[in-house]
Amino acid sequence: MGKISTYYEKQKAVKQLQDELQKMEEDKELKKELDFKEELNQLMEKYGKSGKDMLEVLATLDSSVKNKLEQGGGSSSGSDGRKKRPLKTYRNPHTGEVVQTRGGNHKTLNAWRKQYGKEEVARWQES
Repeated sequence: MGKISTYYEKQKAVKQLQDELQKMEEDKELKKELDFKEELNQLMEKYGKSGKDMLEVLATLDSSVKNKLEQGGGSSSGSDGRKKRPLKTYRNPHTGEVVQTRGGNHKTLNAWRKQYGKEEVARWQES
């Protein structure tokens, strides 16, 4: 595909997104939510409070918020309550390079799998 075709596709996509954004901006419910968020940010700034402080205040008003905070499920914790995946270490016998990962979607690991095969790379895992 030529550069000019790509350009016109991108231009069309931008136009479509602009139209969708304009429709959203006309939505009364969205306007109310954005106004609320802005007023809340101003209030937090006025009293020198953080998002975490607000969650603690909300927890005193709503027991479901309190329960979520106690379980570590608050948005400030960055955790959804699951245990971390175990750290796996792979050593490439051809280069000596070492990769440590908690997931299988690692750039170098994927490149090795493509070059040497999935089964071969799986054998490189150290215990």
